[in-house]
Amino acid sequence: MSVSTKEKTGIEMPGQPALELLNSYLGLCKLKVVALIVFTAMVGMFLATSPPGMVPLDVLLLGNLGIGMAAAAAAAINHVLDAREDARMARTSKRPLPQGQISERNALLFAVLLGAAAMLILVFFINTLTALLTFLSLVGYAVVYTMYLKRATPQNIVIGGAAGAAPPVLGWTALTGALDPHALLLFLIIFVWTPPHFWALAIHRRDEYAKVDIPMLPVTHGVPFTRLQILLYTLLLIAVSVLPFATHMSGLFYLAGALSLGGGFLYYAVELMKGNDEKVAMKTFGYSIWYLMVLFAILMLDHYLPLLF
Repeated sequence: MSVSTKEKTGIEMPGQPALELLNSYLGLCKLKVVALIVFTAMVGMFLATSPPGMVPLDVLLLGNLGIGMAAAAAAAINHVLDAREDARMARTSKRPLPQGQISERNALLFAVLLGAAAMLILVFFINTLTALLTFLSLVGYAVVYTMYLKRATPQNIVIGGAAGAAPPVLGWTALTGALDPHALLLFLIIFVWTPPHFWALAIHRRDEYAKVDIPMLPVTHGVPFTRLQILLYTLLLIAVSVLPFATHMSGLFYLAGALSLGGGFLYYAVELMKGNDEKVAMKTFGYSIWYLMVLFAILMLDHYLPLLF
């Protein structure tokens, strides 16, 4: 079967090597995104220990496994629902479905099985609250955001960002079985971080989003307006990132790290506002990923500093 025939039918080649097929299925999972999700969930677990201590191994392993599998399932559903648009965009045209490496039916079956397995792990080995919140996050991203919000409003990423902000809350509830105001602060940080993070990418890829009629903010309101929104959200993010210190959740070590990282984000937002360099948008996007990873790492380190002194 030729590649062109595969692309038309979406059926895997009978002789497709097992490793190649495995890589195609892994490609549906958006593993880099899942890794960040699992990391923030893990930080939520460690921050939930009071006094600071070790998370039980079963919760650490099975909780993050279930959360990660659910995130991968949501990503796979996203691939299925966006397959037509992905085939027309340069950034996504090499994904498994546009390339005909996996059929949409098989990709959806894979996502359902993965999601079901995640729910079983969380229900039977963690707790029902975490399973319920994880399921709501999966539906929020894979269905509400991808099927409706993404194509309905330029505020898609703002509203849909709630699903992506859930992982640290899931990690917290996996350990404690209860919601906590401090866990919601972690949620708020990621929720406010999401728009400037994604809009930077949207500026860089605005022509592709316009091509497939997805109303991202740079397409509907223009690049200058989007740059302004990124700057304003960055300022809001800096303010929100200070809240763990203001509420005595963390100490001076975290405050110094949060302000330093926020200053870096603000630098890129200001450079983006100047509009002198098209590459700044992707530099801002890249920095935003490191910002979140390092910020949560500092949060966790700050939590355990009392054990060292």
